[in-house]
Amino acid sequence: MAKTIRLEIVTPEKIFLTDDVNMVIARTTGGDIGVLPGHAPLIAGLDIWILRLLRDDGEQQLALCGGMIEVKPDKVTILASCAEKPEEIDVIRAEAAKTRAEKRLQAPQQGGIDVARAELALKRALLRLKIAEKGHKM
Repeated sequence: MAKTIRLEIVTPEKIFLTDDVNMVIARTTGGDIGVLPGHAPLIAGLDIWILRLLRDDGEQQLALCGGMIEVKPDKVTILASCAEKPEEIDVIRAEAAKTRAEKRLQAPQQGGIDVARAELALKRALLRLKIAEKGHKM
């Protein structure tokens, strides 16, 4: 077995995942990073994007709704606004959120719509749909 690094993902609701992985690939607010065991210490903000976990038996992809990542040589801690596995995603709800956000962005002047919030909601909905689709193909 290859050398591993401890990963802990924590959301406001729970400890989402604790596992040993070979590599973590995340999108920070400054770009993509790959974390292997022995990585230099790092703290960064996370974007709304796919979190990729590489293990000896393959790759797992999760939907990650932003947050923070702390990297130490032997441990990665992610504090996430939300994290979801493909099988946990409610596709119908994500489609509805996507449609709602798109409508809000088409007419932002009406009803005092917060454009930034609508853009984030759209980004989260698109991510969930992408992860759910990939989960069905894996």
